Amino acid sequence: MSVNAVEKGRVLSPKSDNSTDDASRSSVQQAIKQERPFRTRSDEAMVGLMLTVEAVRRPFYELMAKHGELTQQQYNVLRILRGAGVQGIPTLDIGDRMIERTPGITRLIDRLTAKDLVERHRSETDRRQVICRISTAGKALLKKLDRPVEALNQAAMAGLTKSELGELIRLLNKVRHQATHSLGST
Repeated sequence: MSVNAVEKGRVLSPKSDNSTDDASRSSVQQAIKQERPFRTRSDEAMVGLMLTVEAVRRPFYELMAKHGELTQQQYNVLRILRGAGVQGIPTLDIGDRMIERTPGITRLIDRLTAKDLVERHRSETDRRQVICRISTAGKALLKKLDRPVEALNQAAMAGLTKSELGELIRLLNKVRHQATHSLGST
C-alpha cells in the first residue's frame, strides 16, 4: 500500500496475481514460500499474525519517517500523552500503556524532549516522580498525522465488513488475553 495514495484518500486494492497457485497450500504458506504444510494450525495462525503485523506496520513506519522522523514507539508515547491531558502522566505509567513494550522508556522520552515534543517536570507531591506532558509542538505534529494515520487504518481494514471487523477485534482480544494469562506476557 502506498503511503502517498493513502494520504490522498485513495485506497488501493491488492494486486491480483494471475499465476496458478497450488490450491493445497495455504495463503500463509504461499506468502513465505513454504512447500511443507505447517505442523499445526496454531503454528500457521501465529505466522499469519506476524505476517499481518508486518504488512500493516510497513506503511505506518514510512508515514512516521516522512513526518518528523518518528518511530512507532515515539508516536505511541505522544498519543498516550495527548490522551493524558494537561495533568500529564508519570514516566513509568507511560511504559505500562505502551503497545510495544520498551525497557528504555526514559531514553525514549529523552529523544522526544530533545525534539521539543514532550515536556517533563518533577511531581509536586512526589519528587521521585517525573510527570510528562505533550508539548504544543507534539500536539501539532499529532494533529498533522491524525488524518494520514486514519487513512492507513481505513485502508488496512478496507477488505472487511463491519461484522468481520468486529469479529477480528473479538478474536484478537481473545488471543491477546490468552497469551497474557497463559504465557506471562503483558
